Amino acid sequence: MKTPEPQFLDIDGIRTAHLVAQPKEGGEAVLALHGWGADSTLMYPVGERLAPLGYRVFMPDLPGFGQSALPPTTWGVSDYAAFVQAYMDANQIEQVFLIGHSFGGRLGLVLGAELSERIRKMALADSAGVPPKRSLSSRARLALYKGIRGGLNKIGLKATANRLSTWYSNRYGSADYKSAGALRETFVRVVNEDLLPYAARVACPTLLFWGEKDDDTPLWQGKVLEKTIPDAGLIVYPGAGHYSYLEHLGEFIKVVDYFFRS
Repeated sequence: MKTPEPQFLDIDGIRTAHLVAQPKEGGEAVLALHGWGADSTLMYPVGERLAPLGYRVFMPDLPGFGQSALPPTTWGVSDYAAFVQAYMDANQIEQVFLIGHSFGGRLGLVLGAELSERIRKMALADSAGVPPKRSLSSRARLALYKGIRGGLNKIGLKATANRLSTWYSNRYGSADYKSAGALRETFVRVVNEDLLPYAARVACPTLLFWGEKDDDTPLWQGKVLEKTIPDAGLIVYPGAGHYSYLEHLGEFIKVVDYFFRS
């Protein structure tokens, strides 16, 4: 089925695009949050399959993604989580089942800890939020870069420092960093947040889905979250990558439906 055109809402002054898939009558509310660099169209395959099972599925384009406006300032994960709460309020959603992929999983970790009375259960696919393991050489390289850049700024060579920053970003920056555009400072802030303290306070049952071959959020991070979240289980899809929920969509929907109803 073709993805429909989004509807638009004003959420705290931010023009927000969203998709809604729902049954003919009633239905339990599900909030589906996309990953970094994506938008609601990558959650719509989930929504269109859950709706006939009796769910109302809300899929916003988070600020700065898809057809939604940029956030007004440099945001962190908590700012995006506050936006999600405002989005729920605007749609008169008191409680939800939450589905989050990657960056959407980051938001789930914060919401599951800070807004637990409104999150019934969570299904997080290839969630971000666990600090990556950095080699000794990469830590040393980063420290050297920051030291040189700081020194250049102190002696007034800001233009040289900026050129160094550009070179370093082009040489060592991730694909997401390079493509972040106007969200680059937000991206840096978001990816440097350690969300394990939030994960330890998640108060709702959580089911984790992971691709065995995920290179963006490796499987070991899923195992860390499984151990950290008080009530969590982990399902691993052999051979799948970072979009494991789409690669195994039929099974994902069956498991999520059973989990939400049980």
